[in-house]
Amino acid sequence: MKVLDRVRHASKLTRVRWLIVYCTDFVLLIPLFGYFDLYLRWQEAAAPWPLIALGVVLLLVFNVLSTRPFRIAVRGERRPTAILAITGMIALLLAAAGQVFALPTWLALLAPFVRKRTIIAVSVTSIVLFNVYASFADGFRVSLLLPVQSVFTLISVGGVLANLKLWQLTKEAHEGEEAMAKLAVSEERLRFARDLNDLLGRSLTDVATRTEHAERTLATDPEAAAAEMFEVRDLSRRSLREVRTVVQNYRAIDLDEVLASVRAVLEAADVRCTVRADIGSLPPETRTLLATVVREGATNVLKHSKAERCTITIENGVLEMSNDGVSGPVGEHAPIGLAGLAQRVRAAGGTLQAEPAPGGRYLLRAAVPA
Repeated sequence: MKVLDRVRHASKLTRVRWLIVYCTDFVLLIPLFGYFDLYLRWQEAAAPWPLIALGVVLLLVFNVLSTRPFRIAVRGERRPTAILAITGMIALLLAAAGQVFALPTWLALLAPFVRKRTIIAVSVTSIVLFNVYASFADGFRVSLLLPVQSVFTLISVGGVLANLKLWQLTKEAHEGEEAMAKLAVSEERLRFARDLNDLLGRSLTDVATRTEHAERTLATDPEAAAAEMFEVRDLSRRSLREVRTVVQNYRAIDLDEVLASVRAVLEAADVRCTVRADIGSLPPETRTLLATVVREGATNVLKHSKAERCTITIENGVLEMSNDGVSGPVGEHAPIGLAGLAQRVRAAGGTLQAEPAPGGRYLLRAAVPA
């Protein structure tokens, strides 16, 4: 069960890594042909059984160790020199016994840790030397051995390098998505800070100047000082209204963008999200309020459930957001979370309910004037 839970709750990037690693394991299965070759030799009594048994043991050790280097390369760790040395010696011993199948796999194990031109040179050299060696032995047809070894080497080395490149591109794409999200947040914060600076910087400068002028004239002309302070009061009120307007515009959230963003975030967390929204006729205030509810609901799905499916529907000003993966009792809503949103929805003349539903689901329902 722990293995199944680990698979179910693994991130999408982790699942892609598993897929690439296990696909590479299939590329490294070429030495399995060696067992069949040893079986044929045993059947034909072409070699003593102790040598056959030794060959089986060496192949088994080679197969087990060959699963490690690519995983190490994917994690970005240091080159496993000991594993490469042991598997290289086994591949040479098997090649000396006439087994060609381990050499291509060993070259594939080496490929992620050396330059491409180096692995190409080593691969060509191994093919040439083995075929020269086989040409002096009985029972080998070089005309057949050369293309077979070349194809096996190309499949093994090319497959490993292609999978490693695919993993690197996947990581870069994942890191790029995170960087774009952080950049978008930073740009929005900078825009808000710039607007407040432009607004408050000018207003506070006027307030400071007028207050200083009133202070200088207070002793000689109290009436002029009082009039100046009235101006300061009016200026402060205007500034407060302007700040509230800026904050109001800042809080105005585009519902379409929020729905698209929430769907992308949930699916990135391996939650299958279905959105059906009819929002074309909703007024801006209602769209902003529903966008806030959707965003808070998505946060709760990710933080407080192990959801695999989430459905969001909006029709005639009624939002229903349901998800599975709810286990155990549901606690009280936090004042700054759904409880605070419920107050805002009620203030707008609507209702908000969030409670468990049959079938281990959780339903968030908000109805606002359309």
